[in-house]
Amino acid sequence: MPAYAIAHLQEAAPVPEILEYIERVAGTFEPYGGRFLVHAAQHEVKEGSWPGHVVVIGFPGIAEARDWWDSAAYQEIAPLRSRHIKGDIILVEGVPEGYDPAVTARAMREALPAE
Repeated sequence: MPAYAIAHLQEAAPVPEILEYIERVAGTFEPYGGRFLVHAAQHEVKEGSWPGHVVVIGFPGIAEARDWWDSAAYQEIAPLRSRHIKGDIILVEGVPEGYDPAVTARAMREALPAE
């Protein structure tokens, strides 16, 4: 099942450390089957507010995403970003092929207290 690293990052000036991070980051996730799905793209806010940028990296599975995050190669460059850009980053599993949200809704409905 696919997994994703999703970052919501604040605006930041492109200082040399951030540029170095951008130049090196793909080399840290490619050995784990990772690839950029969203990076440096404009976004359109439809509800609420979403200041900053979104980055999405796809992985074959959650184990690969975790192994990348914990890798020495990534941990070596992570401070280049985190010293200059505030944000939130999550790792999340995707849904399996053929996922049906109606099945999830049915299970949630069945778990509701009887009226």
